[in-house]
Formats: sequence, structure tokens, C-alpha cells
Amino acid sequence: MADDLYAVVGNPISHSKSPRIHSLFATQTGEPVEYIAIQAPLDDFAGTVGAFFDRGGKGLNVTVPFKEQAWALAGRRTERAENAGAANTLYRDENGTLVADNTDGVGLVRDLTVNQGVTLNGRRILVLGAGGAVRGVLGPLLAEAPATLVIANRTVARAEALVALFAPNAGATRMSACGFAEAAGPFDVIINGTSASLQGDLPPLPANVIGSGSVSYDMMYALGTTTVFNRWAGEQGAARTLDGLGMLVEQAAEAFRVWRGVRPETGPVMDTLRRD
Repeated sequence: MADDLYAVVGNPISHSKSPRIHSLFATQTGEPVEYIAIQAPLDDFAGTVGAFFDRGGKGLNVTVPFKEQAWALAGRRTERAENAGAANTLYRDENGTLVADNTDGVGLVRDLTVNQGVTLNGRRILVLGAGGAVRGVLGPLLAEAPATLVIANRTVARAEALVALFAPNAGATRMSACGFAEAAGPFDVIINGTSASLQGDLPPLPANVIGSGSVSYDMMYALGTTTVFNRWAGEQGAARTLDGLGMLVEQAAEAFRVWRGVRPETGPVMDTLRRD
């Protein structure tokens, strides 16, 4: 009997580690999963998705630049996808309806709290950026009930819009927005949700956002080296600097659980990827 087919869709996609991650999950769990990468044309994501499911595909992960399109395409959305305004996980339910989910925020929070032992409850958190990556993680971060969550962005109005959008989810957490240069620290946890690291750039932050006990987390990762942001945070005296590889593996594990009803162990997979 053929294995069930899953895939990651993006453009470009050749760099994706998702096929490697999910093949490791399949081996570990014994689930009959085949997982491939598909590069969709920029002007026909919907056609690519339809063709995949029509040929019997069981589930899709979605990456740049199609997460918002995946959200819009779905006939039904989970609450976390609705909040995120984007989807990284798609499947068809028993009625054939396309369902959108978002596992990015769960992946980030699990990596921080479970894998790294970082406490978010009652802490001061600074989140850098106001794009889709940040919107996708705000709900799960707020669910941890930090004391303060500040969103800093080059364009302050975009950060203010996210504060307004997530205010109903904030509970007792004090949310606010500012420009990069106006971020007033120190913060317990600083999460870089900008793509600046990929270009070797840094958000123009004051050094005082980093304190002696601060944890720096870059949602980007660079195997075998340190991201530009984490190098800077370390130079400012951060207690710990963490990259986004754990988030990548944890969001994949959550998607695997959504599809298969089985949660893989992520530690061995992260170790393998670091060694690869």
C-alpha cells in the first residue's frame, strides 16, 4: 500500500528542511507518510493546492509567500489560523472542505517553554517586527500571560494595528507599540520576528533592551553559525541567545499531530538537523 502523501508548498522551496523533518518524524513514529516539496507558480497557488488534493494528497504545509493566500483559500479556519490571518497547514476534512490551521505560534512557545525552559508568564517581552510572522505568534504568546508585551517596528502604525487587533486576547497583559529606537528595556525575552537577519542587518535598537538576564530569540536560524541578531544580543550581555530551528521543528510536529493524531518527539530531530 502506498504511503499517504504530504507536501510543503512555497516559492522558492528548494531550501526547505520540511521534507527532511517530516521523513524523520515518519521513521520515528512508524506513520506511513511520504513528504515532498512543491514549488508553486507565484500566480497559481490555488491551482497547485487543488491539484495536490485532487490527486489524493492528505495535507500541505505552506511557506513564503503563500501563507495569506492559504488562509483566504480555506473554507474553514481554526481559531489560531483566524487570529494569525495566515495559514501554514492545510487539509481537507471529512466533508471535503479545505481547512486552514497555523502552527507557528505553538511552535515558538513550545520551543521556548518546553525545550529551552524559558518562562513567559509574568515576564516583559519585546517582539520585533509587525509582519505575518509576528501576527502568527502573538496569540500563543499572549496565552502565556506575560506582564508586558511590546511590539516594536520600523513603521509604528503597523505595530499599533497589531496591538489593537490582539487587545481582546491580551487579558491582564499590558500591550503597547513603538519604533525600534523607542524600545525602553531591559526586557526578559526579546523575540526577533523581522527578516533582517537574512540580509545581515539589525533593527536599530538601543542596547538597553538587553539586560543581564535577557533571553534573545531569533525566529530565523543559521545552522553552524549564529544569526546577526543573536550575535549582537550576546555582545550586549544577553544571558542566552536562541535561534529558530526549534520553532521550525516544533511547528512541523504540531502539523504532523494535526494530520496524523500523533506527536513526534522533537529533540532527536533537532539534534539530527544540527549535525547534518
